[in-house]
Amino acid sequence: MTSSLVAGAEPFSADGGRTGVLLSHGFTGSPASMTPWAQQLAGLGHTVRVPRLPGHGTTWQDMNRTRWHDWYAEVDAALTDLHQTCDRVVVAGLSMGGCLALRLAEQRPDDVDALVLVNPAVNVNRFDVKLVPVLQWIVPAMPGIGNDIKKPGQDEVGYDKTPLKALASQLTMWKDVRAGLGRITQPLLLFRSVDDHVVDESSQAIILDGVSSTVKELVTLHDSFHVATLDNDAPLIFDRTAAFITEHVGAGAA
Repeated sequence: MTSSLVAGAEPFSADGGRTGVLLSHGFTGSPASMTPWAQQLAGLGHTVRVPRLPGHGTTWQDMNRTRWHDWYAEVDAALTDLHQTCDRVVVAGLSMGGCLALRLAEQRPDDVDALVLVNPAVNVNRFDVKLVPVLQWIVPAMPGIGNDIKKPGQDEVGYDKTPLKALASQLTMWKDVRAGLGRITQPLLLFRSVDDHVVDESSQAIILDGVSSTVKELVTLHDSFHVATLDNDAPLIFDRTAAFITEHVGAGAA
């Protein structure tokens, strides 16, 4: 039985012009990490969706009953929804949300016009994470990874524990997505925090070296931790994303 939704973890939706933007939050996080970004994009006239990934925004025990196919199905459905009214769609993601965005670009190349990734995760070199396929059968959870934010007073409305069966499933998705990176040709904008205590720098190189995109822009964030969309560099992310969409996809309002 699914628990009730935590306040602040609600999905976000705004209808606008014929350019759509799909934003995906990260592992154990919630739409709260993307809502300010979504509101800014909606204010520019874009049609915006921030789905709540299954198992998120309630309890970590709920999340341990979900797997990566459940999370991907949610963003896949949101992409289909956007194309009901939009001619072009940009897909953006934070952390694991970035991995989901990459998979959408791999699986539905004609439906994804550009990618924006913030501290995306497709790999982690931490030793304890590499043990998760075994640990998931021994303990249900590890300490949480949420709210890695430099700016005081911010809350991504995530979990204080990391559910290991769900994490083991994410590792499987990473492998799947890494194998298909060469199929990605869309313009790509990647933001990377210098100080990120959740996702190490290995994902950046894997993605930038792996995709076949002609346009690959890297923006370094010097004043934010992992959840940069709620951190000191958020205005930079928002402004550069807006300019990137205008340059490579088109205007918002139609």
